[in-house]
Amino acid sequence: MNQEYLLVHRSVLPDSFFKVLQAKEILRRGEVTDVTEAVRMAGISRSTFYKYKDYVFEPASDSHERTAVVSVVLLHESGILGGMLTRLSEAGVSVLSIDQSLPIRGKAAVMLSLDLSGMEGDLKTLEKVISDSKGTEQVKVVAAS
Repeated sequence: MNQEYLLVHRSVLPDSFFKVLQAKEILRRGEVTDVTEAVRMAGISRSTFYKYKDYVFEPASDSHERTAVVSVVLLHESGILGGMLTRLSEAGVSVLSIDQSLPIRGKAAVMLSLDLSGMEGDLKTLEKVISDSKGTEQVKVVAAS
């Protein structure tokens, strides 16, 4: 038995836990992309959201399987894609698939399918890891679950 988790009836939990779940769902569905707006809609503070977001899950949700599809425009130079893949790996991200276009005017479009289950943080963290990689021109999260 895992000593880190408890099974607790929802009637004894504070409302803030359910509001954190609501804010996470608002973000997941893409109703808003900003945490500030999602927590406002859910009726909680940002600090409450960040305090509990990585610890409160619905029983039906699988918190260990997180995936994303990301579109990236990279400079077409030797080592740029490899450097970005190394940074992703260091952040705990596993690459499921890569689709790269032919370079046009020194730039190449890359579509990545990623497993985020080993990464700490949210989609903003992922975007930062990629955008901070050398030679990255543009990053867009196309889909996430």
